Amino acid sequence: MKYYILKRILIIIPTFIGITFITYLMIRLAPGDYTSLRAGVEGELKAGSLSKEIFEQEKKLYGLDKPIIEGYVEWFYKTIKLDFGTSRKDGRKVMSHISEALPITLGLNILSIVIVYIISIPLGIYSSIKKDTVQDRIISLTLFLLYSLPSFWVALLLLKYLSGGDYLNLFPLAGLYSDWFVQLNLFQKAMDILWHLMLPVVTLTYGGFAFLSRYTRATMLDVINQQYIVTARAKGLSEKKVLFVHAFRNSLIPLLTLMATMLPGLLGGSVIVESIFSIPGMGMLAFESILSRDIPIIMAITSISAFLTLIGIFLADIMYAIADPRIRLEAKQ
Repeated sequence: MKYYILKRILIIIPTFIGITFITYLMIRLAPGDYTSLRAGVEGELKAGSLSKEIFEQEKKLYGLDKPIIEGYVEWFYKTIKLDFGTSRKDGRKVMSHISEALPITLGLNILSIVIVYIISIPLGIYSSIKKDTVQDRIISLTLFLLYSLPSFWVALLLLKYLSGGDYLNLFPLAGLYSDWFVQLNLFQKAMDILWHLMLPVVTLTYGGFAFLSRYTRATMLDVINQQYIVTARAKGLSEKKVLFVHAFRNSLIPLLTLMATMLPGLLGGSVIVESIFSIPGMGMLAFESILSRDIPIIMAITSISAFLTLIGIFLADIMYAIADPRIRLEAKQ
C-alpha cells in the first residue's frame, strides 16, 4: 500500500507545478498589463493618473518587472508558504479572505456530494434490479427532467416560491446566518446554518442525481451479467449478498472515479449558487475578484482549487486500492 501511495504523491507534485505554471503564464501573457489596467491605463501612462515611479513600484511589488520564469519561481515559493500577497481591492492579506471563504464552500460542497451519493447510489441499484420495468422508467424520466433544469433558474424559482414572502416564507432569502446568530447556543447555531444552506444545497445536488444514478445502474448491470455473479447465485447465495457483497463492491471503481471529478465541478458550480444566495464562499469571492481585477486573489483561488482537485483524485486513488486489492499488488510489482 505504501508503494502505491508514494507513487500517487510523486505524480501529484509535478502536476500541481504544471497547473500553477500555466495559471501564472496565462495571467502574465493576458492582453493588457493588469497593473496598468488597475491604474486606468492601457498601453501607456495617462498624464496625472499615476506617476511613472509609483507605477514601477507597483510592478515590482507584484513581480511583474522580472522575466516569466524568475517571476514564477518567486511566486511559487510564496504560494507553497501560503503567502499570496495582499488584495488589491482592500489591502487585506489574500489568505485572510481565503480562510474566511474556503470553509464555507468546502462545507457546502462536501454536504452536497454526500447527499448526491446517499440518494443516487440506492436509486441506481434499485433501477438495475428493476431494469426496464415501470418503476425504472419513472425514476429515469424524473431524474432526467431534473437534470435538464438550469441551476440558476431553479435557484431563482426556489427564492421566489419558498423565500421572501411572496408565496411561502419557509427559508431565508440570502446569507449564511440570521441576524440573531450570536445569541444562539451551539445546537441552534448549527440548525440556523442548515436552515440557510437548505436551498443552496438543493440547487447544487438535484442535477447530480440523474447522472450518478444512471451511472450506478449501468455499472451494476455490467457487473451483474458477469459469470462470477451467475456462479454466486448458483451456489445458493442470497440475492442481497450477491448484489451488495459481490456486485456492488466490484462496481465501486467507476463510482470512486466520479467522486474525484465531482468536487471541482461543484466548486465551479458554487460560483453561481453563492452569488444568487449571497453566501460569502469561494464562489462569491472569485466572482467579486474577477469584477474588480483582483489578480492575487484570482491566482490564489485557482491554485487552491487545483490543489483540492488533486487531493480529491489522490483520495479516490486510495479508495481504489482499498476496494480492489489488485491495484495494491500492481503498484508493488
